[in-house]
Parts: sequence; C-alpha cells; structure tokens
Amino acid sequence: MDGLSLTGRTALVTGGAGGIGTAICADLAGLGARVVVADLDEDAARATAAALPDAVAERVDLADPASIDDLAGRVGRADVLVHNAGVSVVEPFVDGDPASWDLMWKINLRAPMYLTRLLLPGMRGWGRLVFISSDGARAGSGGEGAYAATKAGLFGLAKTLAREAARQGVTSNVVCPGPTDTPMQRAIAEHHPGLVDRLARQIPLRRIGRPADVAGLVAFLCTDRAGYITGQTLSVSGGITMC
Repeated sequence: MDGLSLTGRTALVTGGAGGIGTAICADLAGLGARVVVADLDEDAARATAAALPDAVAERVDLADPASIDDLAGRVGRADVLVHNAGVSVVEPFVDGDPASWDLMWKINLRAPMYLTRLLLPGMRGWGRLVFISSDGARAGSGGEGAYAATKAGLFGLAKTLAREAARQGVTSNVVCPGPTDTPMQRAIAEHHPGLVDRLARQIPLRRIGRPADVAGLVAFLCTDRAGYITGQTLSVSGGITMC
C-alpha cells in the first residue's frame, strides 16, 4: 500500500526500551525508519536497538533538562517524535507524596514539552508528533490522580501544537492505551492480586491490551496515510473507553 513507508525518516522514541516503546520502535523500523531508542536504561536501549535495522540507542534522563538538551544535540533532528516514556505512582490522592507528583510532572509532561520545543523547529515541511497518554487521563483512574493529571496535560499540548505546526506539515496526535500488558502494569498488579482478571472482565474484547496493539496505531499515525489526521486523541482500549 502506498503511503505507509517511513524510509529515509528518523524517528525518536522516548521510553523506547519499555514494553510499549519496544513495540513502537519495531513497527517504525519495519516501515523503514531509522529509529533512535531513547531510554534511561541504556543497556535495555542498546538491546532494543541491536534487534532493529539501522537503529541507535541513546541514554536520556527525562527528569533532567540538561540530559534532554544533550539528547537533542546528539540526534540533531527527527522527522518523527514519539513521547512514550512515563512514570506512575499508584496511591490515593490524599495520601500522595508531593515528591512523586513532581517526578511524574517532570517526566510525563515537562519532558515532552521541553524535547518538542528543541526538535519541532527542525521539522520543516513534514513531521509527526505522537504523545502517549492514558485512558486513565481521559476517564480518571482510582489511585492515579497525579499520573492522570500529568498525562491529561498532553491533550492540551498536542492540540495546540496541531494548530501551530500545521502550516509546516507537522501533525500532532495523542494515543491513549487502556490496560496493557507492560512491565509497569505488572508491577502494579503484583501489589493488587486479581487486578488483571478484573480489568479484563470489564473490557468488551475481554482481554487487556498488548504492546503491539498500541504500536500499530502509533506507526500508522506516523505515515503519509495519516497526514490528514491531527489534533486527535485516540484510545486503544478494547472498547473500555468509548468517547
């Protein structure tokens, strides 16, 4: 099919060594992109990049603006920027530690703002911005008030960028995974026995998501076939969220 190739494009994926991130990197590489796997875990990033053609690994601490500056300097420019990295601390809001709120704000919202500001000027004539948020940010999620708030901030950012960058051929969209089988989800489930089964029973398709479910939509949004889609928030949730 025409319009589905990313040959000649460079794609930077933050959190690229994580569960969803690895799947996104694989799909973008499969479409021909040169993928930059950016992650705090440098060894995991290298392992992910080694499994892909023409991919490179870059360490970045998204809580540190200086580290983001260094990453942008090493990459130079990117045609595709996927903000996939995120951190969640599950706790009742009134019992929350403001220090954990600060960490989630830095990684989940400030880092995408900062990195986009550095790389967007280089997307002249063509570019793709994809922000990975969460269905918890759309609908709320018990125990994830601060996480949902920081991820919800991506909605306003992405829509504003969709308007501001449209004239330079850049699209900007948000993808919201529902419950997905990732290391983060498993870590949460360890402290909440039966959580995955309870979630699956609530989902019309009767299973939690897989990283590949999310990656497929992200990859499509990065192609020319999705060139008329911008400013949108799309869920990948098996039907648990319908809005």
